[in-house]
Amino acid sequence: MTAYLVRRVLAVIPVMLVVVTVVFLLIHLIPGDPVAVILGPDATPSQIEATRAQLGLDRPLYEQLGAFYVRVLRGDLGRSYFLNRPVTQALWERAEPTSLLTLSALLVAIAIGVPSGLIAGAFPGSAWDRVLMLAALFGVCIPGFWLSLNFIYFFAVRLGWLPAGGYASVFVDPGAALRYMVLPAVSLGFNQSALIARIARSCMLEVLQQDYIRTARAKGLSQGVVIVGHAFRNAMVPVVTVIGITTAVLIGGAVVTEIVFNIPGLGRLIISAILRRDYPVVQGVVLVTAAAYVLVNLVVDVLYVLIDPRIRYD
Repeated sequence: MTAYLVRRVLAVIPVMLVVVTVVFLLIHLIPGDPVAVILGPDATPSQIEATRAQLGLDRPLYEQLGAFYVRVLRGDLGRSYFLNRPVTQALWERAEPTSLLTLSALLVAIAIGVPSGLIAGAFPGSAWDRVLMLAALFGVCIPGFWLSLNFIYFFAVRLGWLPAGGYASVFVDPGAALRYMVLPAVSLGFNQSALIARIARSCMLEVLQQDYIRTARAKGLSQGVVIVGHAFRNAMVPVVTVIGITTAVLIGGAVVTEIVFNIPGLGRLIISAILRRDYPVVQGVVLVTAAAYVLVNLVVDVLYVLIDPRIRYD
């Protein structure tokens, strides 16, 4: 298992190099000059050239890319053009809201999706099955931003139960952080719970058709024992894969949710960085996001072994 994880980590290095290189080239090919935004419309050509030289933007692209690789190897992601601080510091300041939102939305998706799918699969054709799958269908079809706006209207504007937007640090005021996070986490997690529920139902239906399930029932075991003791664990192996994919989707989907609920996370940071051509910030956010994707995949591989000991990695 250890050797497998080491190979996976080493295989990630060229992948991340390709990702960072593509993003670097794309952001530099987009029309617009960060120096013109920094200095404003009244800047003289000499001031623009001097600032470009100071930021290293007057050098060829391959030299800028090579310098970026060298900085990354040293653990330095550069300095933001507009925030006047190191990129690592800017990312660290925005990491807490995005991490809390992603984790909260994931918990909501799992808490709704897994039980719904397993119950629907255990009792196919029943009223529970029809109701839960209808709710899952709505979850797949409803756009996340539309759901967010409706949550704000009903629970914040009309009822006044929860704040319409903003953020409070969980380390400063956990109660306020929870209140601010309820609406965005539920709106972001509900869509993904629908996918988890549909996959969990399909997996449960497939597992319940296996020979060992028929044997368990022939031995006189109750329906609850068969489902919980025999079918549940085997049905969860493919569901874990979907949960891993869901985690990656939530990281990306947090961008829209952060904008709607005015959460100062990485999503808003990268949007503002793209609009202002803040190249170091864009590259830093992409690098951190790619690393998060890789970490999620590694965790999923480990969970496979914990759920099903029959799985082994050579």
